[in-house]
Amino acid sequence: MTQVGQDSLGTRSTLSVGGKDYAFYSLKKASEKVGDISRLPFSMKVLLENLLRFEDGGFTVSVGDIQALADWQKDPSSSREIQYRPARVLMQDFTGVPCVVDLAAMRDAIAKLGGDTSKINPLVPVHLVIDHSVMVDEFGHPKAFEQNVEIEYHRNMERYDFLKWGSKSLDNFKAVPPGTGICHQVNLENIAQSVWTSQDQNGETVAYFDTCVGTDSHTTMVNGLGVLGWGVGGIEAEAAMLGQPVSMLIPEVVGFKFTGALNEGVTATDLVLTVTQMLRAHGVVGRFVEYFGPGLATLTLADRATMGNMAPEYGATCGFFGIDDKTLEYLRLTGRDDDQIALVEAYAKEQGFWIEPGAADPVFTSTLELDLSTVVPSLAGPKRPQDKVVLTEVDDVFNADLAKVYKKTAAKRVAVEGAGHDIGDGDVVIAAITSCTNTSNPDVLVAAGLVARKARALGLTPKPWVKTSLAPGSQVVTDYLIKAGLQADLDALGFNLVGYGCTTCIGNSGPLAEPISQAINANDIVAASVLSGNRNFEGRVSPDVRANFLASPPLVVAYALKGTVTEDFTTTPIGTGSNGNPVFLKDIWPTNAEVASTVSACIDADMFKARYADVYKGDKHWQAINVTGSETYKWQAGSTYVANPPYFEGMSMTPADLTDIEGAKPLLILGDSITTDHISPAGSIKADSPAGKWLMDHQVSKADFNSYGARRGHHEVMMRGTFANIRIKNEMVPGVEGGMSRYGDEVGAVFDVAQKHKADGTPLVVIAGKEYGTGSSRDWAAKGTNLLGVRAVIVESFERIHRSNLVGMGVLPLQFKDGESRETLGLTGDDSFTIKGVAELSPRQDVEVEVTRKDGSKFSFTAVCRIDTANEVEYFRNGGILHYVLRKLAA
Repeated sequence: MTQVGQDSLGTRSTLSVGGKDYAFYSLKKASEKVGDISRLPFSMKVLLENLLRFEDGGFTVSVGDIQALADWQKDPSSSREIQYRPARVLMQDFTGVPCVVDLAAMRDAIAKLGGDTSKINPLVPVHLVIDHSVMVDEFGHPKAFEQNVEIEYHRNMERYDFLKWGSKSLDNFKAVPPGTGICHQVNLENIAQSVWTSQDQNGETVAYFDTCVGTDSHTTMVNGLGVLGWGVGGIEAEAAMLGQPVSMLIPEVVGFKFTGALNEGVTATDLVLTVTQMLRAHGVVGRFVEYFGPGLATLTLADRATMGNMAPEYGATCGFFGIDDKTLEYLRLTGRDDDQIALVEAYAKEQGFWIEPGAADPVFTSTLELDLSTVVPSLAGPKRPQDKVVLTEVDDVFNADLAKVYKKTAAKRVAVEGAGHDIGDGDVVIAAITSCTNTSNPDVLVAAGLVARKARALGLTPKPWVKTSLAPGSQVVTDYLIKAGLQADLDALGFNLVGYGCTTCIGNSGPLAEPISQAINANDIVAASVLSGNRNFEGRVSPDVRANFLASPPLVVAYALKGTVTEDFTTTPIGTGSNGNPVFLKDIWPTNAEVASTVSACIDADMFKARYADVYKGDKHWQAINVTGSETYKWQAGSTYVANPPYFEGMSMTPADLTDIEGAKPLLILGDSITTDHISPAGSIKADSPAGKWLMDHQVSKADFNSYGARRGHHEVMMRGTFANIRIKNEMVPGVEGGMSRYGDEVGAVFDVAQKHKADGTPLVVIAGKEYGTGSSRDWAAKGTNLLGVRAVIVESFERIHRSNLVGMGVLPLQFKDGESRETLGLTGDDSFTIKGVAELSPRQDVEVEVTRKDGSKFSFTAVCRIDTANEVEYFRNGGILHYVLRKLAA
């Protein structure tokens, strides 16, 4: 139900569409009071409408906030804080399970505080899509999908039982069962409406811009449909569910202008990798990006969604598009209701949200421009998604790394025991069509199928060391690949369906064949992967693979055939045909016309309508989970997947007084680009790690360890997994790779060292360089940091989501002043730190940090408090956002 605001500016109006009346808040009427807003970026118009709808005389939204947003055109930057309320929340299971755990724990806690458990319920629609749990255990055969589903349910039954309890016990909460698709593709194809409607307390239907926040950073994919959405930490998402506004500064908006059109053979993947590199270089962290210009008309809706999807990789809050005929075409194709499509068109045109060719460009903070005809086939890697490499130079980049990074004078090859083949540096051991970025785009998936068809006709097969997989983002993909006859061609090359989910892109690539894994690890082979994903951070894809390249789906198929990244892909053969002749990439690459004609012949709206007709029902496995709803959850003693977290233990209605952080010791000193994967890995759990030892102590066999991502509902596993990434490098223990730290002169696992400091009563700090917390919107990266006893994180710069997550867990984020760093200040693991003035903190104020050396000498430096808003100060004072909300609801 939508709350009715005060509407001091008198903007509430009526829109009649198809014989039905909708109440809405008119931007045209607002402009009569606050001045012309015609050149506001579309994304800012969404925020403006949101403020109009929730204006309440200044309690959370004032007329002054609305005026500030309108005035942004005069100076497109602002330090004003606004309170924004998204229409809904999207979750996936890795990040969703801890959210539901927290809600269940909050119900217990509010009962102890004498409050009403029914107050712990989502107040806005919440959709949780189970897509992160399926692993590529079985591959390359017709039964792979069926067997992976069986394994998935066996591994995750405790979690699925818990999520089904949530769907039966929480209001406004729906769970999309496993095997349906990737949350962002399900959002794009089914959940998102472009214009959302709900009943207000007066019984009127109100229409407004569809908006969402999601507990996955790639929530931005839905920006391609004109839906403003971005990733937040699970902690923020829970607050949004419980009626708290998202506190944010009015953002800067970077305009990205497209001209021209893509050339023959160039894919949307090539385009987004180019855009990502450009925007990373420009610097868009914490900013909105909005695409415009005449080149937009040449891009399909799926192309636009690809561009929106990778906003986390270029660092922006979102990558946004307005609405036009391409939007309506996509809504029709995906089976949306005719009345809904008519409403989207009428509402967009009425609100000045329709892309009008020839209209004046919006005002932006800054702009970039790209002629689409200059984009060339590209990959990104081998360690970061923003490191674009043109196709012709992939071998040069890898071979240079082999010499410079891995100190090898030449590529090495060794025999694989019992396999009849060898393996060497640069061999592609994983070729995966995966990830929300690309599997939502029929053009690139059909192109992959056509590459497979042409290669199959010429008698090519993948190299024997390549693990191949196809994990579509929705079941509709299977329908159109089968209808086009392309699934048979993909099957023939080993790209059988392995599951509907994220798989390889989030580290669920599954194990390599044991002889291959042994050969790689025993001989220090630098193996490679090529995946159509959006993430290739160190240690993410597979523990056996050190060089990871992002590529379009058709290039993934081609690399499976080639089997190596050490040779020029465009001038050397892909392989040898059945007639004995060499086959080159150009011989198997489809034309744009072939792709377009196949797509138009094999996709229709009936496919989407059929697949999404009963999307919450699930398969026989889901239907067999028999649970009943209840006010509070009955925690299962002995569960190693779901446990009541300790956040609310001993909590009272009044928060404790804040004091200075005195004598803190560093737990880790880290370099630049520390990702949330480094802080809280999602992948496999090593048997000799603290988490592995804990699981074995609780009678879990190594075969049943599952992954860190799957065990995010249990704090005992996750706090032991914090900073346990196999590739993290702590400068306190030079020459050591992996999650290690130092207690005095004693080196040990980060968790074990933290426990020793905790026993001493010593607070901890983490120190790092630039871009700290880049990557996934992983709340456990902040929760684990908190549970290890870290009171403050001091870095050169933060990525947006992780900074807010730290505040949400009561951890103080501090930023070195420009020109200063751990290196210029000479900070070491033997120093101790006192952070002063914590009790009187205000947003972005200077904070004194006193450093005591090992010899007793002292000096101080000034850092910036990165608690950015007044709301965040309140969260921090309460020990975190959940404690703040819980006290408010209990009162």
